[in-house]
Amino acid sequence: MEASMSESAPTYLQKPHILKRTSVARSRLFHVESLELRFSNGEERQFERLTGSGHGAVMIVAMPDPEHVLLIREYAAGFEDYVLTLPKGLVDPGEDVVTAANRELMEECGFGARCIEPLVEFSLAPNYMSHRMQVMLATDLYPKRLPGDEPEPLIVETHALDELPALLLREDFHEARAIAALYIARDKLRADNAETPKLL
Repeated sequence: MEASMSESAPTYLQKPHILKRTSVARSRLFHVESLELRFSNGEERQFERLTGSGHGAVMIVAMPDPEHVLLIREYAAGFEDYVLTLPKGLVDPGEDVVTAANRELMEECGFGARCIEPLVEFSLAPNYMSHRMQVMLATDLYPKRLPGDEPEPLIVETHALDELPALLLREDFHEARAIAALYIARDKLRADNAETPKLL
């Protein structure tokens, strides 16, 4: 009889030992680091990774009303084109994630939020990056504009959460974190609404 995956898998995985850590390259935004690792079975490998800023980042699902979300259109240098995505940015030194989310929302969308709550935490390409992003749900919005560091004004669009399948068919909407965040927000809001007793 063949053992099941749960029976054959080790109950504890020992982290590899870091033999050497080398800084390969550094720019204004990125730090490339080389890691020489020895695994518990004796195998040795060299990995390269991008290390984060240490303060983290936020992405905001901002709801001007219970059915709609704010998206921004901005230039993405990686694709050399404009993309549709959620507002986001780095957490500045001394900020908590709620303060950072509200600041980014004011800078990129021209709104503040009276209610901001954590939704989910994402990583991105964890084999190559230590980057983590906190996704925040922002509701009860009010007009408030702060100057940001964007090179040009961002275009802010309002889309219905129920139109997510249609958004996925667009060529300019493809950031995985934004897609996942919107589906998670939509499902959370639906679950919250289902639990809320209706007044007769």
